[in-house]
Amino acid sequence: MLDERTIQFAIQHRQDDVHRLLLLASQYPDVDMPAAATQIEGWHAARTKIPSWAENDAVIWPSRLSMEQCSSEATARYKATLVGGSTLADLTGGLGVDCAFMSERFEKTIYVERNEQIFAISSANFRSLALSNIHPVCEDALRVLETLPLQDWLYLDPARRSTSGRKVVALDDCEPDVTALEDKLLQHASQVMIKCSPMLDIHRACQQLRSVQSIHVVALNGECKELLLILGKTPKNPDEMGVFCINLPSDDSFFFTRKEEKEATCEFASEPGLYLYEPNAAILKAGCFKLPAQRFGLKKLHPNTQLYTSDTLCKDFPGRSFRVVGAEKLSKDIRKSLLAGITQANLTTRNFPTSVDDLRKRLRLAEGGSHYLFATTTNDNRHLLVLCTKA
Repeated sequence: MLDERTIQFAIQHRQDDVHRLLLLASQYPDVDMPAAATQIEGWHAARTKIPSWAENDAVIWPSRLSMEQCSSEATARYKATLVGGSTLADLTGGLGVDCAFMSERFEKTIYVERNEQIFAISSANFRSLALSNIHPVCEDALRVLETLPLQDWLYLDPARRSTSGRKVVALDDCEPDVTALEDKLLQHASQVMIKCSPMLDIHRACQQLRSVQSIHVVALNGECKELLLILGKTPKNPDEMGVFCINLPSDDSFFFTRKEEKEATCEFASEPGLYLYEPNAAILKAGCFKLPAQRFGLKKLHPNTQLYTSDTLCKDFPGRSFRVVGAEKLSKDIRKSLLAGITQANLTTRNFPTSVDDLRKRLRLAEGGSHYLFATTTNDNRHLLVLCTKA
């Protein structure tokens, strides 16, 4: 743990250049300068990622890697809306961000972390944050599970790195392996929440775990951040399973069942209409492609192009909406026609044979500006560029 001089130094020098401070370490012999640098860097990261914690000067920050791996406040607050009851046990505590926010919904919360350094930091932070209902335990999760009394909820965020340090995604490659622990977990809790990689194959995960009740795909600021699997004691038909697509911080969430997506039908447009729509990242990750068209009365451009169009603006679409300026087949003369006078645009490719970087070089377009250019394939297999502005 940090001494008071180092803590105060880090607070006083938060706006200073960390690299310069490290070079001046000899001028501050009473300060643990590497530790102070870690605190300064952690505080800057927390201002965006965990803003309410950053307001508390007593909070201690871990290494950069731990800060990168921990949940954001926004996603932790969302998890807290899904749980509640008398008891919760977080078996893979880490920095404790998820545990801290979910604990507000329970009378008693058990926080389990086997890494002694992270455990010490988190325990101190819980005290600084006045989270008196959290009971920290420094132990291996599986040993705690053996003697754990029945909980209302269990929470796990399995480590997604192999023993060699390689990143892994599949549930049975993570540690602990929840596919092998499924029955035991449900012996000790009424419900279980498992946080998974945003790269996880959802279909395979549901095949590996028999007790999945619902899936929550959580995106933050346009990027899919995590998948949450909710397990319960009563098996559920996979086709009836609810999938919640959450797009934070906005409220354009989208709910569907796999049966709805399987049975959905949609029309295809031969040309883009007056408006173009791009689903949010959570919907794309969830694999919901036909249902948005059916539900909002839109047409798709191509079965494998997740872009939709209409001649009337759909104000409730869960994603980005654009007004179409024009559309043209990619050709060597497109700089003189569709893109005449345009030097920069936000370029996106959807079901298109050329990468964004290569297409940007070919079109001589800088990034940014008020125009949005979608390179895509239409239902009659034409390679089309659609120029838009925000609707």
